[in-house]
Amino acid sequence: MPVSLDNPWRGVGLDPDGLMPVADASGVAALLRLCPANEETPLRDAPGLARLSGVAAVWVKDERQRMGLGSFKALGATHAIARLAAARAGHDPHALRHALAGQTFVAASAGNHGLSVAAGARLFGAAAVIFLSEAVPDAFAKRLESHGAQVVRAGADYEASMTAAAEAAETNGWTLLSDSSWPGYTELPLRVMEGYTQLAAEAVAQMDAPPTHVLLQAGVGGLAAAVAAHVRLAWGDAVTIVVVEPDAAPALIDSIRAGQLVTSEGPVSSMGRLDCKTPSMIALAGLSRDADRFVTITEAEARFGTDTLADHGFDTTPSGAAGFAALLAGLNLGPDARVLGIVSEGPEDG
Repeated sequence: MPVSLDNPWRGVGLDPDGLMPVADASGVAALLRLCPANEETPLRDAPGLARLSGVAAVWVKDERQRMGLGSFKALGATHAIARLAAARAGHDPHALRHALAGQTFVAASAGNHGLSVAAGARLFGAAAVIFLSEAVPDAFAKRLESHGAQVVRAGADYEASMTAAAEAAETNGWTLLSDSSWPGYTELPLRVMEGYTQLAAEAVAQMDAPPTHVLLQAGVGGLAAAVAAHVRLAWGDAVTIVVVEPDAAPALIDSIRAGQLVTSEGPVSSMGRLDCKTPSMIALAGLSRDADRFVTITEAEARFGTDTLADHGFDTTPSGAAGFAALLAGLNLGPDARVLGIVSEGPEDG
């Protein structure tokens, strides 16, 4: 059974005067149209998952083919880089291809964010250097290289690779492009998160009526915070937002309990893209205001959720399945619940 915590900061937030996620998605689509691979992803009805979960309806926002990169993260760094390119070259296609020539973007990644950085940099004439921990599968390294990135292995976990990426940026004069944020580093991660509002805006337009619940898996929290902010803008307070983390990396729920940003401890999780021990500052601020509940799931619950989604035609990873894994593990939402969630990435071998 998932461990659950009602959010005592709901509606106000831990830092009401601080920097919050961008909720308005209206400017994102025009920038993403500069990327030839961009197109809307489907919203799928999943009655089988609804029956298994004891709820009235389940809808799946399916991000497994987003921009040919295999995950929602294609939206984030690509949007941030496109914004920089358009500021320099306008929307002229020829000028855009070389708008960022000579610039190098560096990032740490558990795989998918790095793909977005690599693809976005290549599209606008820049270079990309991606730092991976030893825990990231070789398949992701090869995919990054196929998109023109230089891959550097550094450290045993994401935090170590992030430190190495930041040091490389400082040493070489490169542009650090992280999907997390911290004091003194906010502008680019804010734009990465803003890109994720595109999938939320699509889901809002694709649904005939609002759901009762939205399930959002979280690592550093960028996706969850961006979608939650747009959900509040579009649907208001009637929707219950539930944030799901691995119990091995409970960075957000621990911070909510503590009333401040904290770094959590835990073993390596099979939910690799969610295995982040320190939340994004902006994401925590937004989710402490917008989320209703925070829950954690075990490794066994994640495996069961992943296997069940595969049985219903949604092949993904434990990270991609985590929101629905909480629902399938006994997150009691009631028989009248109409649930929206995200399958956030394709399978490892997809």
